[in-house]
Amino acid sequence: MTIRVLLADDQALLRATFRLLLDSTPDIEVVGEAADGAEAVERARSARADLVVMDIRMPGVDGIEATSRITADEALAGVKVLILTTFETDELVVAALRAGASGFLGKGVDPADLIAAIRTVAAGDQLLSPAATRAVVAQVVGGPARGRRDPVPGIQDLTEREREIVGLVARGMSNDEIGEHLFISPATAKTHVSRSMMKTGARDRAQLVVFAYESGLADDAS
Repeated sequence: MTIRVLLADDQALLRATFRLLLDSTPDIEVVGEAADGAEAVERARSARADLVVMDIRMPGVDGIEATSRITADEALAGVKVLILTTFETDELVVAALRAGASGFLGKGVDPADLIAAIRTVAAGDQLLSPAATRAVVAQVVGGPARGRRDPVPGIQDLTEREREIVGLVARGMSNDEIGEHLFISPATAKTHVSRSMMKTGARDRAQLVVFAYESGLADDAS
């Protein structure tokens, strides 16, 4: 299956470089380019992209706002966003995740890692490493308000098992690792993760991680 990618960056040279790299990869096709966030939203729709490689700092509508618009648009429900930027601060990582991005990479990433990241995000898997996910989201999302969180919408719909599994996802565990930890099959773990995503409105595992920290379930994982 070919992954249809839209490149959104205000630097034409970088877009051309990324296009050359990605178009040489058999299972990836660049279907469009955008020079700003507003154009990215429109092109994501018209080009029928599966995934947008999105810069943050762009004129007019920035990448985080564009990500928010894409993830809020029902017509673009299947579109994933991978943030690729020079500005790798904790606040921007979490802002991007909260906006609905499925992953976050610095522009200094190796070409092979970028290709692997696109495949990972397109498959609906969590991109950030477990250590980075825990450190960044715990610090910025869970930090100051620990112990004083208001109920998060969706948490009341989760079963006890699903709450436990959401916490383990926040620890960076794969379905195989969750299965081993809880003495259940990986397929059963996957089913619980999928149901948890549906109940919480999470688009993918990265969004489920944010939910886990905002709801306090990450703290309860054992």
